[in-house]
Amino acid sequence: MRIAIAILAATAIGGTAWAGLRIATDTAANVTVIDAEAFFPEGPVWHDGALWYVEYAGNTLMRWDGAELTEAWSRDGCGPSAALPFGEGFLITCYDSGEIAHASPTGETLAVVAADGAGAPFVGPNDFTADGAGGAWMTASGPWASEPIAGKVYHIAPDLTVTLAADDLHYANGIAQAGSTLFVAESEAARIVAFDIGDGMALSNRRLFVRIGQIDEASGPWAYPDGLKIGPDGNIWAGSYAAGRLVAITPEGTLAGAIDVPGATAPNLAFGPNGEIYVMTVDQTDAAPYAGRVLRLD
Repeated sequence: MRIAIAILAATAIGGTAWAGLRIATDTAANVTVIDAEAFFPEGPVWHDGALWYVEYAGNTLMRWDGAELTEAWSRDGCGPSAALPFGEGFLITCYDSGEIAHASPTGETLAVVAADGAGAPFVGPNDFTADGAGGAWMTASGPWASEPIAGKVYHIAPDLTVTLAADDLHYANGIAQAGSTLFVAESEAARIVAFDIGDGMALSNRRLFVRIGQIDEASGPWAYPDGLKIGPDGNIWAGSYAAGRLVAITPEGTLAGAIDVPGATAPNLAFGPNGEIYVMTVDQTDAAPYAGRVLRLD
């Protein structure tokens, strides 16, 4: 089990001060480096008084308790891209091996699921969000390529039964639920779509929510929305694998604000208990080990 003392080198980034969730500014201030040597950090979540996130290139689940950084779980060949509290442990997407792992808080692999209830294997399991009823939603992106439109959304029941809920998505990536609406990032289409959640966790009324480049000119026409989170402000927050930029979107689909962070990309984020934002960056995008950092924005 790898253990490292967290690097708490607070760095002031130029620009207007950023405070809490007042996001009129475009440049983050008061940046603290939590992990300076993360290998493609992804899928963060604040849970049980700690920040949890995975390292895709490290095959690990990491835990930061505010003082110490520890490796909580690992699985060779997994290629994890998200973690979600689930039951007594965590669900972890294994993007490379095409699996869902159920891990205990103490690092044991409790179960591995490699196909849905109909026997169809997963291709590129990517991200999770809780369904509010003890289960979860998961995206599976399909191949990491621009051409295939093969992304899917699955529902995972508390007993780990997995059901296909939507398909034909152009690299399904980040996913977030707000009430009876499910938001899904189609990264290769530079947009976020929405679904209505009905009885039995059935999805309907697929529709365009936003095209990132149309509401945020600075993101550009080739914006690549990645992780999605519902913020404590009620906005839908999107990370980006095209730039070090977080975009906040109102439930009506308008731009609430954006934050530029010190990184080449900012694929995912999580909110802490006091409104702080934890941001995953990937600064080396061309080859393994995909060096990046985990940042805290106050």
